[in-house]
Amino acid sequence: MSKRHAAFEALPLGAIKPEQWLRDQLRIQADGLTGHLEEHWADVGPDNGWIGGKGESWERGPYYLDGLLPLAYLLEDEGLIVKAKRWVEWSLASQREDGSFGPESIETVNGDVDKKQDWWHYMIMLKVLTQYGEATGDERIVPFLTSYFRYVRSRIEEHPLRGWAEARGMEMLLSIQWLYRKTGDESLLELASLVSDQTTGWTDVFRDFPFWRKVEQWDWKTHVVNVAMGIKAPGVLYELTGDPRELEAVHRGIDSLMTHHGQAHGMFSGDEWLSGTHPSQGVELCAVVEYMFSMEQLTRVFGEGRFGDILEKVAFNALPATISKDWTSHQYDQQVNQIVCNVAPRAWSNGAEANLFGLEPNFGCCTANMHQGWPKLASHLWMRDGEGGLAAVSYAPCTVTAQIGTGGAAAEATLKVRGNYPFRETVDIELTLDRPAEFGLSLRIPEWCERPVVTVNGEEAALTLERGYAKLSREWSDGDRLTLLLPMKVKTVARNLLAVSVERGPLVYALPIQENWQLLQQREKFHDWEVYPGSPWKYGLLADNEYEISFDDVAYQPFDASHPPVRLKAKGRLVRDWKMEGNNAGTPPLHPNVSGQPDADLELVPYGGAKLRIAEFPTIGHPLEARRHM
Repeated sequence: MSKRHAAFEALPLGAIKPEQWLRDQLRIQADGLTGHLEEHWADVGPDNGWIGGKGESWERGPYYLDGLLPLAYLLEDEGLIVKAKRWVEWSLASQREDGSFGPESIETVNGDVDKKQDWWHYMIMLKVLTQYGEATGDERIVPFLTSYFRYVRSRIEEHPLRGWAEARGMEMLLSIQWLYRKTGDESLLELASLVSDQTTGWTDVFRDFPFWRKVEQWDWKTHVVNVAMGIKAPGVLYELTGDPRELEAVHRGIDSLMTHHGQAHGMFSGDEWLSGTHPSQGVELCAVVEYMFSMEQLTRVFGEGRFGDILEKVAFNALPATISKDWTSHQYDQQVNQIVCNVAPRAWSNGAEANLFGLEPNFGCCTANMHQGWPKLASHLWMRDGEGGLAAVSYAPCTVTAQIGTGGAAAEATLKVRGNYPFRETVDIELTLDRPAEFGLSLRIPEWCERPVVTVNGEEAALTLERGYAKLSREWSDGDRLTLLLPMKVKTVARNLLAVSVERGPLVYALPIQENWQLLQQREKFHDWEVYPGSPWKYGLLADNEYEISFDDVAYQPFDASHPPVRLKAKGRLVRDWKMEGNNAGTPPLHPNVSGQPDADLELVPYGGAKLRIAEFPTIGHPLEARRHM
């Protein structure tokens, strides 16, 4: 392993602080499920095995901490920090003489776990501890991990990775590599080789992807969360080997996933297993946050803008869509065309409650794991570029503090990134430096942006793109200002059977359906809800639409269909023959029957704010449809 095998370097947790709408989003999360889950869900409550109790002691506590801990330090919320440190301190104090740590036994409702021995839940807690080490500089973390990985080395050949751990071994590799960068201990590379050999061969899966249809039987390699995690595996291996075939496998894998299972919100389907392209198939919330983390890691390793494009599309659409606007309930599965959320059988492998909004719909893994999405996005918005400069991963508002430059020319820099992107198309960056310094700022130019414009102190700068980035190298001074204009054009994206989705920049737009929230189960704080439609949903879009854009204030919660920061006005018609199928919106008709229907004025809003919605529309008046009648 060497530095040349990773293009960028992640900044330590706390170096990036969220601002504007993103900070508000984290505050809403802290005031909702993440900040209060311990008091209202026994699985991460006082009896959890990861804080010394007799209850659940497998993945749910570590999952919860993997989001709670970065949230606490990003918000600098002392109450949340105290909560998170309780778990960390218990883990540190639990280490035994042989280096092992954690609960003495495995307690879980998962029936597919060997309760005598498993590695998976430790992999999550290792990620928690590396984040804690970055945020606090706690000198106990490095020797703790060193001792633990010696224990792993002594046991892993006798007790190899199996089941979930085998499918997700790259998560352990991340922590091994983190420790190696700290210590240079060559024995860690030997361990990394053993772990990689025991991990599912994701590189081969993605290089020659075999899952072309909706999967209807169990396989570890088609479980949607495993896939969302597994896509980073070739990148993690690339850090060890530098083999360019790993990057090829990632690109081929993403292309295959989106071709055979892709959805309008940027994810691939998986209502437990990969489920095809139909817009009423679900995708699990765990997969959303894990795919985001994978894109963050792939950006770090390969330094390619494509992964930032995907990260933004998923983060700004799929993530907020599946969590209530006050962060008091969530879904297990969301749908692109989601016309009702209720207890009803669907053509999914998941149960009848999978698309409810609630505390623990269908199964509790998402209740524990959902919390990492926004905090990890915030902590990966910018990275070091490996040459003394900084690289933008996403332009969500934040303040970045880092040392830039090299050697004696290094300087302390603060970047204030403002502009309420992605709801606006102008990003303002102000630099504060303790001394002038020469370094590069690598700006990610999204693929959807045709004519970006960058000005530095009011003067336009020439842009040369490489791998999705434009690098500005110069001597920077205190008070320099950079403005990045990313013009966002409205475009329609072709889907199956001439259907379309609508995008502007990284945001997908949906027709919001009036939401009638009906209480299904009341609890002290976090209730279960069914959501029923109160307005028509069977609209197609005219092929020759001229979309009109309007703006409003960016509210405290921008992902709210009743007060969106940007709207698109469009023309559509009701489609008489668009049926419900299996308690879902059926397939968007190839030949929509709109006979006698007048044009209707429709208002589309960002997908993430509409909990009932249509986001894949039949096309009315498509040129191919017109030729059918000639």
